[in-house]
Amino acid sequence: DYQDIDAMFGTLEDFDRLLAGVHARGMKLIMDLVVNHTSDEHPWFIESRSSRDNPKRDWYWWRDGTADGPPNNWGSIFSGSAWQLDESTGQYYLHLFSRKQPDLNWENSEVRQAVYAMMNWWLDRGVDGFRMDVINLLSKTPGLPDGRIPAGGLFGDGGPYYLNGPRLHEFLQEMDRAVFADREAELLTVGETPGVSVELARVLTDPANRELDMVFQFEHMELDHGTTKWDHQPMDLVDLKANLAKWQNGLSDVGWNSLYWNNHDQPRIVSRYGDDEVHWYESATLLATVLHMHKGTPYIYQGEELGMTNYPFSGIEDYRDVESLNHYYEAVDRQRIPPEKVLPGLRIVSRDNARTPVQWDDSPGAGFSSGAAWLPVNPNHVTINAAAQVADPDSVFHYYRRLIALRHEDPVVCEGEFELLLPTDPVVHAFTRTLGAERLLVVANFSGDVAQCPIELDGEIVIANYREPTGQSLRPWEARVYRQRID
Repeated sequence: DYQDIDAMFGTLEDFDRLLAGVHARGMKLIMDLVVNHTSDEHPWFIESRSSRDNPKRDWYWWRDGTADGPPNNWGSIFSGSAWQLDESTGQYYLHLFSRKQPDLNWENSEVRQAVYAMMNWWLDRGVDGFRMDVINLLSKTPGLPDGRIPAGGLFGDGGPYYLNGPRLHEFLQEMDRAVFADREAELLTVGETPGVSVELARVLTDPANRELDMVFQFEHMELDHGTTKWDHQPMDLVDLKANLAKWQNGLSDVGWNSLYWNNHDQPRIVSRYGDDEVHWYESATLLATVLHMHKGTPYIYQGEELGMTNYPFSGIEDYRDVESLNHYYEAVDRQRIPPEKVLPGLRIVSRDNARTPVQWDDSPGAGFSSGAAWLPVNPNHVTINAAAQVADPDSVFHYYRRLIALRHEDPVVCEGEFELLLPTDPVVHAFTRTLGAERLLVVANFSGDVAQCPIELDGEIVIANYREPTGQSLRPWEARVYRQRID
């Protein structure tokens, strides 16, 4: 139900109190907007599947099967076919994600108007914008052509026919006119856009086009993927630097970047691109420094500011994420891959790593709940928790506070132009941010060894994750930010 709060979380009245409390503290609240698909338990879909001639039948993608089964060969992003047979009506419905998430047919204007009415209802209630889930999947290529089947694959890649489709800009501009154009409030829209290019992101976030304020893209979070996301490979810093620079420069004059390492779909960054054991503090704060010194809007995911790590999963029975479970059973049951070859990749990249309870204190339930949570609490909550870090001025938490304060206090952090230095250095990431006569030099050693920085390190230290940062030698996972005057 898009216009209510699930009873397990409370009521609309509870939400209204939350929103009022947020606004009273000078903050804003945006809602997650999931309108590429609905639940199969939504009244719209229940009506749609009730009969072939129901008025809402065309609100979803219903198709007859073929001699081989589904209407086309697309695979679901969550493994298996993207089509589910509804035996009562003898047709298949499209679900690019879970079979419980049927795709809405945005070609139908009634669907679009219903979505816009719902969005207006939330904005009238006082919310401050939307994070739009997989918003660039709304427009599908007419005819839904078969996709190319990769070597060794079971299904076709439908991505070219549902990512950034032919009517995407039309739909987003229509949404702006129907929902945002006549409102005076300062509202934020950020679109989750897998597979988006820099060039397309410029168009989507160009204020003149009135589509989105910014986008979430995934390129920098896919640099440790092999042939698939489950085939984990070490991240190459040279590739990361090049990718971050591409997006910084590509949106420097038009549009705007969103900056993130973590979200509900990504494993914990300190376990992924950092060192969550020997140099946990240093790598957590280095990664924070690098991200927050870029140009754009930083996003901090729950627990990131504490340096929360991946969970020590063991067997498949420990997991809850539908994507992880589907991948495991398809690999083991259908492709006959031994479990011991599937589980290592799952442990590193499963989305469940981001979904364990926030570690508030060192009590048995980590201060999250006295009951059994959806996922267990990470055992390291006895040392990594909010209570301990708030009390420790040298914690990851307080380092994040200093970074956030810098963005609010120093215009160069917010507005300065970006320039990448040392693009081919395998361990040192260095870049500058420049505004007028002021320059910030950022250097970071992405390794567990001492590294020599070939750039002269001089100026006033603005922030650093080691005490007494001096000289040209960068200690393991050391990050420094210098303020320099331009003559």
